[in-house]
Amino acid sequence: MKGRNQSTAIEFTLLGFSGLPNLPVLLFVLILVTYMIILLGNALIVLITFADPALHTPMYFFLRNLSFLEICYTSVTIPEMLVNLLTGEKTISFSSCAAQMYFLISLGGTECCLLALMAYDRYVAICRPLVYTVIMNKGVCMHLVGVAWLSSSLVTLMHVTWVFNLPFCPPNEIDHFFCDAPPILELVCGNTYMIEIEALTSTVLFVVIPFALILWSYICILATILKMPSAEGRRKTFSTCSSHLTVVVLLFGTAGLTYFQPKSSSSPSTRKFLSLCYTILTPLLNPVVYSLRNNEVKGALRRTFGGILSSWGQP
Repeated sequence: MKGRNQSTAIEFTLLGFSGLPNLPVLLFVLILVTYMIILLGNALIVLITFADPALHTPMYFFLRNLSFLEICYTSVTIPEMLVNLLTGEKTISFSSCAAQMYFLISLGGTECCLLALMAYDRYVAICRPLVYTVIMNKGVCMHLVGVAWLSSSLVTLMHVTWVFNLPFCPPNEIDHFFCDAPPILELVCGNTYMIEIEALTSTVLFVVIPFALILWSYICILATILKMPSAEGRRKTFSTCSSHLTVVVLLFGTAGLTYFQPKSSSSPSTRKFLSLCYTILTPLLNPVVYSLRNNEVKGALRRTFGGILSSWGQP
C-alpha cells in the first residue's frame, strides 16, 4: 500500500453488485421482501415476549434483546443496498460509511455476547436448577445485557475512530455491499499492523471468548443430560436448547467462514456471499427457528392471536 498516493476520503464507492448489472430489479424485490420478513418476524418475537406473561423469563428476555438487535442490524445495511439497487447510486459518504461500520461491528459484538448469555442461562437452568432463580434474577439479567451493549459500543467506537482517522488511498472503491472492516482496511495507506492487532484483540473479546463460553456451557449441559436416567427427560431437556444452538451454528458458522478464512483460499465473490448469509440469513431464520421449534413461543402465539380473533368476533 505504501506505493499509492494518499488522499482524504470524502466518499466511497460500493462495488458489491457490480458483477450483476442485469439483475437490479430482481435483487431489489428479493432483498426488500426478505427485509420485510426480517422486520415482521423479529418484531413479532419482541411483542410476543412482552405481551405474554409466560414468556417473562430470563431466556425470553435475552431473546427479546436478540430480536431487537437483529432489526437494528439489518436496518444498518439493507436500506442502503436497496437504495443502491433502485437508483444505481453506489457512492456512500465518508461519515455514513463510518457510521455503518460502527453499528455493524458494535451490534455484531453485542449479538455474540447475547448468545453467550443465552447459553449461560441454559447452563444454569439445566445444571444448577435449584439456584436458577437466585442467579438469573431480573436485576442480574438487565445488568448483563447492559454490559454487553455498552462494552461492545465503546470498544467499537475506539476502533472505528482510529480507522477513519487514517489516510486512504484512491480510488476509494470498496469491493463489498457495505462498509465492513476488512475491505475498508484494504484501502488504508501505509502500515496497518497496529490497527490489525487492535482488531484481533476486539475479535478475541467479542467473538472468541463468547464462543468459548457457549462451548463450555454446552459441554456441561451435555454431561448433565447424559446422566439423566430417562430418554424422554433427555429429549425434553435438550429441546430447550435446540433453537439457541441452531442460531449459534448459523451465526458463528457463516461469520467464521467470512472472517477467519485465509484470503488466498477464497475469492471476493465468496466472501461477499458469506457476508450476505450472516447479515441476512441469521436475522431471517432467528424468528423462524424460535417460533417453529419452541413450544412455549408457539403456545404464546396461539394465545395472543386467539385472544385477538375472539375479541374481533364479539358483537
